[in-house]
Amino acid sequence: MSDQLVEKVAAAFKSPPTASDVTGGGGSDGGSTLSRKSSKQVLVPASPSRGGKNAHIRKSRSAQLKFEVDELSSGAALSRASSASLGLSFSFTGFTMPPEDVADSKPFSDDDIPEDIEAGTQREKFQTEPTLPIYLKFKDVTYKVIIRGMTMTAEKEILNGITGSVNPGEVLALMGPSGSGKTTLLNLLGGRLSHENNVGGSITYNDQKYSKFLKSRVGFVTQDDILYPHLTVKETLTYAARLRLPNTLTKEQKEKRAIDVILELGLERCQDTMIGGSFVRGVSGGERKRVCIGIEIIINPSLLFLDEPTSGLDSTTALRIVQVLQDIAEAGKTVVTTIHQPSSRLFHKFDKLILLGKGSLLYFGKASEAMPYFSSIGCNPLLSMNPAEFLIDLANGNIIDISIPSELEDRVQMGHSETEIQNGKPSPAVVHEYLVEAYETRVAENEKKKLMDPIPLDEEVKAKVSSPKRVWGASWRQQYSILFCRGIKERRHEYLSWLRITQVLATATILGLLWWHSDCDNRNDLLDQAGLLFFISVFWGFFPIFTAIFAFPQERAMLKKERAADMYRLSAYFIARTTSDLPLDLLLPTLFLLVVYFMTNLRLSAGPFFLTMLTVFLCILAAQGLGLAIGAILMDMKKATTLASVTVMTFMLAGGYFVKEVPVFVSWIRYVSFNYHTYKLLLKVQYEPITPSVNGTRIDSGVTEVGALVAMVFGYRLLAYLSLRRMSLQG
Repeated sequence: MSDQLVEKVAAAFKSPPTASDVTGGGGSDGGSTLSRKSSKQVLVPASPSRGGKNAHIRKSRSAQLKFEVDELSSGAALSRASSASLGLSFSFTGFTMPPEDVADSKPFSDDDIPEDIEAGTQREKFQTEPTLPIYLKFKDVTYKVIIRGMTMTAEKEILNGITGSVNPGEVLALMGPSGSGKTTLLNLLGGRLSHENNVGGSITYNDQKYSKFLKSRVGFVTQDDILYPHLTVKETLTYAARLRLPNTLTKEQKEKRAIDVILELGLERCQDTMIGGSFVRGVSGGERKRVCIGIEIIINPSLLFLDEPTSGLDSTTALRIVQVLQDIAEAGKTVVTTIHQPSSRLFHKFDKLILLGKGSLLYFGKASEAMPYFSSIGCNPLLSMNPAEFLIDLANGNIIDISIPSELEDRVQMGHSETEIQNGKPSPAVVHEYLVEAYETRVAENEKKKLMDPIPLDEEVKAKVSSPKRVWGASWRQQYSILFCRGIKERRHEYLSWLRITQVLATATILGLLWWHSDCDNRNDLLDQAGLLFFISVFWGFFPIFTAIFAFPQERAMLKKERAADMYRLSAYFIARTTSDLPLDLLLPTLFLLVVYFMTNLRLSAGPFFLTMLTVFLCILAAQGLGLAIGAILMDMKKATTLASVTVMTFMLAGGYFVKEVPVFVSWIRYVSFNYHTYKLLLKVQYEPITPSVNGTRIDSGVTEVGALVAMVFGYRLLAYLSLRRMSLQG
């Protein structure tokens, strides 16, 4: 049977197929071409006559043939989408085949498939739920930003009438020089820009407008790899799976999906390696980019947007990334990516192309037809060059080594303007204007008419896209639990660093030596010991506040990215973020007090010791709340540090130790100072049985001070949460 299969494959190469053999569309000239799916490697069992079971197995790159014709202009994409929607995918990013072809091409059972000796062990493909096909159309899209100066306000046009479409099974590339509007267009198509007053034109998904439901169907890979540096590849993808996958799946099923994505993207060798960052060694740039893609494809998205996924990568790694995108599209998904200047090999792998220049559309259509189109308007390269390089030069208005169209030469000669000619050639502005006019007169109207064609989908499928209901992958309690565990794993390296532990223990040792076995029997010694208590209140107000102010500014990019994808509720993130710090935050002050308390001979009994510890904990929580609020309000580390320094200094001076008689018009400051209330509580714990006042500070019942600190603990955090909510809405 295997010999017959080999003979059939050989015969397929020798004789071209007839029209009746054609199974899918998408070709540019009606001739038979090998589908890019044929590059998939398929194992063929060896013939018994060639070595039996233990013979060396080779992968065949030509095991599957697929021929495309021009009559079905989007037939390849449509067949991929329909087969994926019926659940016929062999793998998450794998190829799809009609049922009859599946039966014909399987002469042996799954149990007979041998081990892949070249790759080591056989990779198990996995099958996901059917993909909801989404047809993306956009017509006359415009976008403006308002630039406010000191004396005047001006509008700047970023996009000017961009039209195009992309279907399931296709990869659309957005090309253009820097500043041409690629990322802005990608953000608009992905629903990441919500400034409706500045957006014009229409963007539809299955002929419906953008809705909250689409957030669970859209994957968006940003240009910057925003990942937690101290988590491993496996942990990163596992947490993403537990947060984003539907709640109908169990925890074990979600974790298995993460493992499957690791295998599918070839990340198994680095799955236990930390992601890494500026100060932490980790995975390579290509592996980091694949992790970012894995986080998005783990939810089986219908739409996948990527912002320059190949930037900063070598040509081989970039080619592998684009191959991953092709595989994703072949599973019935719609892929849109910006690309800066791809190699010639990468350029020929895109299905459709949009070329932008200064925010205007210079070309939209099949990538394979871009060069013939520009040749038809008189722009030809005068020497062999990368097609992408040629197109970028045109978009920049640079026509060095490019033929000048006769129509453009006539226009320049008639103008006789020095501004229209540079070095004997038309200026970039004139070239840009000519390219825009050429596209609008020759191609634009036909493309707009194509957008009017009805989408071959049921009304029920179309209606799903317009659902206004958000889809959460986990309940609020599950979100909190997952984010709490993730927060502890990510920040344990920071809190348990030897530098921080040494800092606290060194300070405690110095205090213990300075106040060694201090005494409170006489007034002078009591005042010295009161100075120690005041320093403790200042230190554990200063230390936590400057740790907390960096929490939200450092995680701003991650928060906006994950919130844009509806990974979790903001309330679950906020409470998990603030509570996951507590176990680690309370460890260091415990060590500090164990050293200081007994070295300085404070009241040596269990009650005062634990009350002192509780007072310090309240001070830390209040200071943390203020730091979180300052960081969330400003979202700028330099500004937050400056404001925190001024605040801490003011609270310290008004804390009741340096100034006894504070003027009335500023006396209110001490009542909002956590240093003041902490200092009074510490005095009460240590000296209540001894004296009614210390250094002019009365020792009260302590109820007011405890109430004030508790109010600060919750009040400052509420202010921080409202500030994050405002930032999230504006973002």
